[in-house]
Amino acid sequence: MLNEIKNKIEKELFRYAYNLDKLYSFPKISALLLNHIKNFTLRKGKRLRPVLFMIGYLGFAKKQVPGLYKSALSFELLHDFFLVHDDIIDKSYLRRGKLSLHKLLDNYLGRYKNIKFSGEDLAILIGDIIYALSLDAFLSIKEQPERKAAALKKFIEAAIYTACGEFVELVSGLKDIDKITKNDIYKIYDLKTAYYSFVYPLTIGATLAGASKKQIMKLTRYGLYLGRAFQIKDDILGIFGSEKVVGKSILSDLKEAKKTMLIWHVCHNSSRQNRLIIKKILSKKKIDKSDLLKVRKIIIETQTLDYAKKEIIALKKQAGSIIPSLRMRKDFKDLLNAFSEEILAV
Repeated sequence: MLNEIKNKIEKELFRYAYNLDKLYSFPKISALLLNHIKNFTLRKGKRLRPVLFMIGYLGFAKKQVPGLYKSALSFELLHDFFLVHDDIIDKSYLRRGKLSLHKLLDNYLGRYKNIKFSGEDLAILIGDIIYALSLDAFLSIKEQPERKAAALKKFIEAAIYTACGEFVELVSGLKDIDKITKNDIYKIYDLKTAYYSFVYPLTIGATLAGASKKQIMKLTRYGLYLGRAFQIKDDILGIFGSEKVVGKSILSDLKEAKKTMLIWHVCHNSSRQNRLIIKKILSKKKIDKSDLLKVRKIIIETQTLDYAKKEIIALKKQAGSIIPSLRMRKDFKDLLNAFSEEILAV
């Protein structure tokens, strides 16, 4: 069933991308604009958010309605919008194993002399258009107007909270790691990852399907636990993964001096010498692979990696304890459980 949902989402995404020619006169406006939107949105991805939206909807709905899968694409497009802007903020040159959008546009502009704008400027605008397209896709579903209005409000909240999370994360970079608490880390994780990647796809799908407020609250708690676990896993990959697996530079988290659970645990459960090494690396303007290897070594020696993996297991267990009380169809509860296991495998 999971593969069936993924395949339908993939087909719908290709259909949507290639029908962009007919939307808003893109070919007449700019072929450059249209081609970059198509190419970026069609890059390979996990399609995590539209899958969770479909599980949230089909688990509570009595039947499928027209426009359902096109509406599911709204979450993939919202994700693409954030990726475009994140890569600019993070100064990342890779995304999903290919050049980030602003770097592609920089390359295109390289043939021109004395221009007064950059690939970043063009990418910001394309990101804004992709966000508008996510709203366009969301409105495709033919559901009851009151459900649709409530779900749209949640969709907008997802965008707001995610941007707030990015803001808070950047500002937290101004603070010394000694002043950061575990709750501060989870606040960033909730806003930046858990809400738009787990809570809102599930609860918006369920809202459109007519689930009760009590069920929505349960899915919210479930999504928060799962989102925190997912972000810790992502942080582990950011330090111990490869560019091929991560799809972006493995130095990016250190370059951005992100206050992750791994860095927090090391600095609160390590020797003064190790803390000084970590702080010195995080304050450097240029990070290289030798810095990454030092951080990896300290994380392993201080058992921080083991701590992070145990945290994932605990959060997964908390999320799993909620599933039995959900009034979803049993096959979709099983699917939700299986999908969670798949995305959190360390």
